[in-house]
Amino acid sequence: MKILVLNCGSSSVKYQLFDMTDESVLAKGIVERVGMTDAILTHRPTGKEKYCHVEPILEHTSAIKVVTNILVHPEHGVIQDVKEIDAVGHRVVHGGEKFSQSTLITQEVKNVLTEYIELAPLHNPPNLKGIAAAESVLPDVPQVGVFDTAFHSTIPRYAYLYALPYTLYQRYRIRRYGFHGTSHKFVARRVAQLMQKEFSALKIITCHLGNGASITAVDRGKSVETSMGFTPLEGLIMGTRAGDIDPAIIPYVMAKEELSLGEVDAMLNKHSGILGVSGIGSDMRDIEKAAEEGHERAQLALEMYRYRIRKYIGAYIAAMNGVDAIVFTAGIGENDPVSRAIIGKQLSFFGVEIDEERNNCRGVEREITTPTSKVKLWVIPTNEELMIARDTMEILMAKE
Repeated sequence: MKILVLNCGSSSVKYQLFDMTDESVLAKGIVERVGMTDAILTHRPTGKEKYCHVEPILEHTSAIKVVTNILVHPEHGVIQDVKEIDAVGHRVVHGGEKFSQSTLITQEVKNVLTEYIELAPLHNPPNLKGIAAAESVLPDVPQVGVFDTAFHSTIPRYAYLYALPYTLYQRYRIRRYGFHGTSHKFVARRVAQLMQKEFSALKIITCHLGNGASITAVDRGKSVETSMGFTPLEGLIMGTRAGDIDPAIIPYVMAKEELSLGEVDAMLNKHSGILGVSGIGSDMRDIEKAAEEGHERAQLALEMYRYRIRKYIGAYIAAMNGVDAIVFTAGIGENDPVSRAIIGKQLSFFGVEIDEERNNCRGVEREITTPTSKVKLWVIPTNEELMIARDTMEILMAKE
């Protein structure tokens, strides 16, 4: 079975084609600058040279047509005919309360996702465009939606509700939804395999640490708490997002600075976090370099960033009444041994013993604690695309 995985943004289409007989990647790539006359296709077929091409691609249907054309190209392609594609799996950011698992896409599903645009105005519209484009280019191929929020649908009500007037939940479904669910699900399942334990028997904390970041408590196979909330703004300090703040700060700053709602939203999402504190940027490599050179605000940003992660880990250990494994994943989690070591050493009370030599790694799958460590820390590169492909195949198998 061959499955095409699509992740459609407002001006980009990321893709991977999987052969699910062995879960191998036949090709992957990205179409960037969709909507422009100088859109760029970067195509990486397995076992062949990378191929780049620039051409006008003015909307998503054209972009996906470019993808399917390159997949069957005599020189750069990896399949003979688009009919070899058995299904398309779509990353969809927000499934609201309606979708607690991956779902075969129907008109009813698309109608619901359209209703959820107000919950994810930046993400669901391009996701829907990608679905419509794939249906147009591959009309007879099943389409499956895999939702970032679905893994968190098991969070209990006492954890997902906010202490606001209950009518706000009833009217507008204001609650914690959580995001990065596909990534958290993948690495949580993977660490259980690596530990040779049943997923349903472990208490796991997964730390998805990228420019956007979240932490999830996975108690015996189910997400029971996660740091992102109604939007991806809540929780950890991120590249440009503030994370947790006293909500009373918002009207106070709005009055002092005479900011509009749009301006304060931009401040919290695009000009805060690591960028806002350091004044340098949001790339952790730049921040760590500046900190090493004595830049005081870069050092402060790192201290704040690492403290917030440790604080959430401690809270989630309490929420689950214990923990067996903690996983670091995504760009920073996989590639920042310094932060992992500092965070791990500050968890010694729970029996964490970092192995400095094993922790000195980037982008590899590895346990980074000593054999005597009571809690195991792992680095596991995330693979959301493979998780989407697996879910898509499962939906198709169930359909048959």
